[in-house]
This record gives sequence, structure tokens and C-alpha cells, in this order.
Amino acid sequence: MIPKETIARVKRRFEEVNEGLASPETLSDPKRMQTLGKELTYLRTVMDGVISYEALLEEMSSLEEMITSETDVEIVRMARAELEDLEEKLPQEVEQLRFLLIPRDPEEARDAIMEIRAGTGGDEASLFAGDLYKLYQRFAEKHGLKVEIMDASYGTAGGYKEIIFSVRGDQAFGTLRFESGVHRVQRVPATESSGRIHTSAATVAVLPEAEEVDVDINPNDLRIDVYRSSGPGGQSVNTTDSAVRITHIPTGLVVAIQDEKSQHKNKDKALRVLRSRLYEMERERLEAERTEARRSMVSTGDRSAKIRTYNYPQGRVTDHRLEGDVKNHALETVMLGNLDPIIKALRLADYEARLTKA
Repeated sequence: MIPKETIARVKRRFEEVNEGLASPETLSDPKRMQTLGKELTYLRTVMDGVISYEALLEEMSSLEEMITSETDVEIVRMARAELEDLEEKLPQEVEQLRFLLIPRDPEEARDAIMEIRAGTGGDEASLFAGDLYKLYQRFAEKHGLKVEIMDASYGTAGGYKEIIFSVRGDQAFGTLRFESGVHRVQRVPATESSGRIHTSAATVAVLPEAEEVDVDINPNDLRIDVYRSSGPGGQSVNTTDSAVRITHIPTGLVVAIQDEKSQHKNKDKALRVLRSRLYEMERERLEAERTEARRSMVSTGDRSAKIRTYNYPQGRVTDHRLEGDVKNHALETVMLGNLDPIIKALRLADYEARLTKA
């Protein structure tokens, strides 16, 4: 059951945000209006869940009263049967509302920049990195998110040695942030003639995309090099120096982009990636200052941790941060972009872990 105090707090905040949006002070402050508008959109979704939950409880209460006060045996029988149906529905309604009530990190509303890199496994790792990109592409399409490739380095047998892309749309970072980590695949490579199962890996990093106002980059701290872009095998694919490499001297971070034919566009993309990496570094530093590193069911920052295994012979995807029935999922379904059950379980697990540590 959901505590009454929690329900009251949501209703109170919903009224406060509505009143705040109508105030003259907000109407003259575009930034505050945008912030409250986003919160109201979230709260409306929560309120829909609250209304549905309360309606169910009220209906159950009416049926219980009918059962104790009604003298007609047939009416009592029908009321009992209906009450049993609602009692079966209640846990699902509670779970749905609990999920909606998970406190939202302001960062979750941001767009995301994702980086996939082939790890151990040679050509097979590059092919797997390509499979992961297709997985996220399909997931984004299902959720109305827009994917834009920022840079890619192709594998010799296909796939990617590295691919960087942005994901834009509602709650892009909040939805995908738990994908950061090492993804492992177990399967027979297409190049394997003996049919032996190989284990390969790819790393995924998910960063909140930073705006210019979030990170102040001093131009004097940057070393910008331009060169000719290259394709598979290293051959030149452009006759002009359009590829851009930016080095942030204070941190040593290096971003190289060659996806566009325009040097200006490549520089803009490189700055977007650099800005987001610097922003993420600062977020991690502040988080480390606020709390001690905690070992929990969900690891959002340690990208060296193996988080998921894609086992092709068994047709199964296992997320190692989860337990019980939500740990394993059908591989074919997941590779078609259906990550929702995994993401929902991870968000709930993270919420429970934070409540425990609070």
C-alpha cells in the first residue's frame, strides 16, 4: 500500500506548481516557467496514477461494506467475486504508482550522449558493438527519441570499433542512464568455422548532454588539431582537413570527430561531446563529496563493471544487477529494442537502494 502522507504530499505539490505557473513572478521569468512546466508534466502523470489507485481502493471499500451489510445472498456472492478481482489487480496498481513516485533527478530530463566501444574479442566485439547500437536505435524509435550519430570508427568485418551518438527527447538520459557498463556477448561468431562459442564485450557510456551554460570552457585551455578523415582500413575519405581533434589541456580529455565533411560541424560535435564529458566528471566529483561510495544493486558510475550478458545459445539476456524473475529476459525480444522491463526494474531497484541508504 502507498502511505497516505505520500499521496497528500503529491497532491499538495501539484497544487503548488499549478499556482506557481499562474503567478506574475513566473510569467515574467521564462526559465522558471520552463522548470515548473516540466515538473507539472511529470506531476500530471503521477496524479493520473493516484486517481486510478484511489478509485480502486474506494471501490474495494464499497464492496466490503456491501458484503457485510447486504442480506441478499446472490448480491453478496457477486460482490465477493468482484472484490477478489480487484484484490488481484491491487498489487499491480501499487507497483505502477510506486514507480511513478520515484523521485526524479533533474538530470534525467536532459538529452543523452552515448558512447559504445568494442572491447575484448576482436572483430566479434566490433560486430557486437554494432548490434548494441541497433538495439538502442530501435528502443529510441519506440519511445519517440531522436538518434544522431556524432562519430564512428568502423570495424574491419563490420560493426564499430567505436560509435558516439546523441539521443534527444523526453527523459532521454533518465531512461538510458543505467546502460552504462560492460556488456558481454556469448555466441558463435560468423567467422568461426568450428562452431565454438566465443565471449566478447563492448563498453557503453551514457552521459547527460551539457548545455553551454553548464560548463565554462576557456578557449585557451583547448588545443584544436585538424586532419583528413579516414575510413575503414585507414584510407582517406576526404580531400580537405575536415576531421577535428580537441584536447582539453587541464584534464587531458581528447575528443576526435570526423563524421561530417564540414570542419565546422565536426568542431561543434566535438565540443558537445567534450562539454558533456567535463560535465559528467564534475557530477561524479560532487556525488563523491556528498556520499561515500555505496555498494548497491545498481551501479550507475562504475563503467568497468559487467552489467549484462547476451547469451545467444540459450536465447537469454541476463542483467547481473537484478535478482529474481526480472533478472532474465528473452534475447530476441530485447534485441528488437524492448528494454522497458529491464529499465523499469533497474529504476525501482535504485529507488529501493536509495531509500535504504537514506
